[in-house]
Amino acid sequence: MTKTVLITGASSGIGLRTAAYFADQGWNTIATLRQPQPESELARRANVQMLRLDVEDGASIDAAIAAGIKRFGAIDALVNNAGYGQFGLFEALSPEQIQRQFAVNVFGVMAVTRALLPVFRRQGRGIIVNVSSGAGLFTLPMLSLYCASKFALEGFSEALAYETAAVGVGVKLVIPHGGVTETHFTQRQAGESVSAPEIADYLPFQAKTRRAFADMSAARSISALDVAQVIYQAATDGTSRLRYLVGDDGRGFIHARQELPEEDYIAFMRATFS
Repeated sequence: MTKTVLITGASSGIGLRTAAYFADQGWNTIATLRQPQPESELARRANVQMLRLDVEDGASIDAAIAAGIKRFGAIDALVNNAGYGQFGLFEALSPEQIQRQFAVNVFGVMAVTRALLPVFRRQGRGIIVNVSSGAGLFTLPMLSLYCASKFALEGFSEALAYETAAVGVGVKLVIPHGGVTETHFTQRQAGESVSAPEIADYLPFQAKTRRAFADMSAARSISALDVAQVIYQAATDGTSRLRYLVGDDGRGFIHARQELPEEDYIAFMRATFS
């Protein structure tokens, strides 16, 4: 029987490539986004349904799930991909920016997951794949909110996996790291950096940090399709594995976090941005 996946944040980048990849593998694909694009190439596929879903709008979540089940009869997998990275000095960010980073990256994931869990329980099966980030394993300056949201996602997913295993539902974390092409992450950082208020005491540090980020962006080596393929693997491999890393650790951040003593790890990371 053909399986069905619901994917959030399918307008571009990883979400778009993941929706197309699942559809190419014969899955019924519910591609959700805040502003549906009915004339897109993805929407013209017979096994793809494009629906509005804003992770901050509970009514839109419920409506998308209901519409997907009405068309395809069931939902077998959820890919929580919607999210963004808030860039900037923590001290310079507004309370509204702080709240929204968690509203989308954490509470949005929780809301969609919570809405689908009763469906999965009734079916006695289901897979939840949460798209995390290397920034949920190590931290980066100027991305304190993004790192905090991804650390929260990592902890939530790991704890949730213990609970849902009791009802036949798996939870997976896919962790892109090293930079991904075909996303708007760097462009958004640049725009927010220009518009953010400046604090003179931080300016020398910010200049060094921007140079480090520029070098890191130039070294990006994995594509959104690479990540999509690992998301598909996580959803279909039938294992209880929790974490799937995908990327190039040429900068050594993953190795430093996992292998070095704490003091050496902190010294290594600080040296990168000094």
